[in-house]
Amino acid sequence: MTLLSRKKKIYRTGGPTLQKARWRQARLVLLGLFVTAALALFSFTSPWSLIELRSFDYLSTLSPPPVPDDSPIVVAIDEPSMAEIGSQWPWPRALHAELAEALRAAGAKAIGFDIIFAEPATDPQNDAALAAALGPDVVLASDESFIVTPQAEQFMRTEPLADFIAQGARTGIASVHLSRDGTLRQVPDYEDGFAAELARIAGRPVSDAAGNQLIQMFGPARTYPTVSYYQALNPQEFLPPGIFKDRVVIIGLSLQNAPTLEKGGADTFATAFTVHTGHLVSGAEIQATVFDNITHDLFITRAGHILVVTAIALSALAAAGLCWRSTGWETAAITLLVLPFMAAVSFLALTGNGTFLSPAAPALAFLLVVTGQATLDYAAERRSRREITSAFSRYLSPALVERLANDPSQLKLGGERRTLTILFCDVRGFTTISEALKDDPEQLTTLINRLLTPLSEIVLESGGTIDKYIGDCLMAFWNAPLDDPDHAIHAVGAARRMLASIDVLNAELKQEADAAGSKPHVLKIGVGINTGDCVVGNMGSTRRFDYSVLGDSVNLASRLEGESKNYGVPLLIGEETSRLAGRDFITVELDSIKVKGRTTLSPVFTVLDQASPAARTDHEAFVKRKYQGELDPSDPAFSRLPTELPELARYYEAVAGRLV
Repeated sequence: MTLLSRKKKIYRTGGPTLQKARWRQARLVLLGLFVTAALALFSFTSPWSLIELRSFDYLSTLSPPPVPDDSPIVVAIDEPSMAEIGSQWPWPRALHAELAEALRAAGAKAIGFDIIFAEPATDPQNDAALAAALGPDVVLASDESFIVTPQAEQFMRTEPLADFIAQGARTGIASVHLSRDGTLRQVPDYEDGFAAELARIAGRPVSDAAGNQLIQMFGPARTYPTVSYYQALNPQEFLPPGIFKDRVVIIGLSLQNAPTLEKGGADTFATAFTVHTGHLVSGAEIQATVFDNITHDLFITRAGHILVVTAIALSALAAAGLCWRSTGWETAAITLLVLPFMAAVSFLALTGNGTFLSPAAPALAFLLVVTGQATLDYAAERRSRREITSAFSRYLSPALVERLANDPSQLKLGGERRTLTILFCDVRGFTTISEALKDDPEQLTTLINRLLTPLSEIVLESGGTIDKYIGDCLMAFWNAPLDDPDHAIHAVGAARRMLASIDVLNAELKQEADAAGSKPHVLKIGVGINTGDCVVGNMGSTRRFDYSVLGDSVNLASRLEGESKNYGVPLLIGEETSRLAGRDFITVELDSIKVKGRTTLSPVFTVLDQASPAARTDHEAFVKRKYQGELDPSDPAFSRLPTELPELARYYEAVAGRLV
C-alpha cells in the first residue's frame, strides 16, 4: 500500500496531469465494463451456478424458519423398529397393510409410502393383504429416471403393482433433482409428484413450483416430527393420543444415526444443512420438506439472469466510483465492509421476500474492479512488464502447455479413463518409395516432412492431439486433454481433409517432377478411426514420459487403418465413430472383422462424399446378403452398385474377388 498511498498523495497535490487522470479514468471504465461483461457471461456457466448454490446453502441455513405446525409426520423405518420387529429390511408387505390400517384408524388424513412396490412379493398373500388395506387416502411412490444407452435415450418410469393401484391408491413420483455437486436444492417440478399428491388428498392448496425454485430446508436430519415404525403399528400403546389426527403421514427409511456424506446411504440426500453437519437427510424427510414448501409457499425463487446481470453491473459501477480518483488503504478498508454488506442484503432478500440473489457475482465484480484498478495503479509506478512467452509452446499443444502450467503436479506418471476418438494415418507403398530413394536420404526426409506437415496441421486445427509419429505413420486422438463433445465428428472431418491434402501434395510433386524431367512419387494414405474408452495420460518411465493413450480401442483403430487397403477405400471407421459422426457424414457399413484379443466381430464403416437414399438402401441389402453368405459372382449388384456408388467400386471388386 506504500506506493499506492504515495500515488494518491501526488494525485491530490496536482502531480499527475489532467490527461493522465482522464486516461486512468478511461481505463477504469473499460475495466468495469470488461468485468461486468465477463461475469455476466460466466454467470451462465455450470461451475459458477454451483458457487451460487453453495452460497445459498450457507445463507438459507443461517436462520431457517420453524417446521410448520401442520407438517407431515414421518414414520421411520429405523433401527429400533428393526430390533422390535425382529427382521431386517425389507419387511413383509402384510406388515405395511397393518400399518396403513392403524394409521387410518388413528385419524390420518393422508398416508404416503415412500417405498416403491414395483415387484411382486415372494408370498402372494402379502401383496393381497397390502392391496386390501390400500385406498384413495394412500399415495404410493413411483420413480422416473433418465436412461442413456448407445442406442437411445429414454425416460423410464417405475410404477407400483397394478393390483395396488386398482384399490384406489394414488401414485406420485418420488424422484428428486440433484445439483451437479450431488446436493438436493431444487423443488421437484412433477405435476404428479409424491408430495403434491399427498397435499391434494389432504385438501391442501399446492403452489406452482415449476421452474427455478429452491427448497427451503428447516433443519438437519430428524428435524421433522418422527416416530418409529413399530410405534405407529400400535399408537395407543406407544404414542400420545391423537398424534395422527388429521395429519399427513409419510412412511420411509429414516435411520436414527443419519449417514454421513462420506459413507452415504440408501434413499438419503445431501441438503443445504449437509455443509454444516456432514450428514444426509432421509428421503421421507425430504418429501415432508417438499410438502411444506409447496403447501405453505415457502420455497425460494432463484433470481433470473437479468436481475443477476443488473446486480453485477451496479456492483462494478459502485467499485468504479470508489476508485474514481485514487486507490489506497481507505479503498481496502471500504471493500472489507462492502463485501459482508452484500451478503447481508442477499440474506434479507431471501428471508423477507423469498428471492435468492447470490452475493457471489456482485461481490466478485466489486472485488475485481477494485483490485484490478489497484493493480493498474501499482503497475503505473513501475516499468511495464514484459510479455511472457512459453518455450514449451513450440513442442506441445497450447492447451496442454496451459494445463501443465496451471498444475505442475500433472508432470508425473498416471492417467485417466476417457472416451476418445483415435486416428491412425499411414502412407501406402512407402517401402517402395524408400527403396527408390535409398541413395538420397535427404530427399526422402524432405518428402516425409512435406507429407506429415499438412496432416499434422489439419489434426491440430480440428482440435486433435498428436500422440506420436511412427515413421511414416501419424497417430492422433480427440477429446483429451480438453473436452470435445463432437470428437468423432472432428476426427472424421480431419480425415477427409487429410485425404484431400494428399491430392494437393501429389499435384505439387507432379509439377516439380515435370519441371525436373523426372518421374513423380505418387503418395497415398490409409486412415483408420475408432471411438471408445481408453486410458490417457503420461506414459513412460519416471525419467522420461509422453502424454499418450492406451486401450483396446486404440488397437482397433490401428487395425482399421491397416485393413482399409483390403476394402479398396482410403478410410475405415469403427461402429461407435459411425454412430456419433453419422449426423454430419454419410457412413455405410462394409464388413465385420475380428480383432486379436476380441471374441466378437467388429463392424467397419467408411465415409462417402455422396450417396442417394436408393443407393444406400441397395448397398445395405448387398451387405446383408454378404453376411448371410447369399452372394455369388453373378449377382447383378456387382455390376449395378459400382455405378450407383463409384467411391466403393474397388470395394465391390474386392468382395467379388473373394467369391471366386
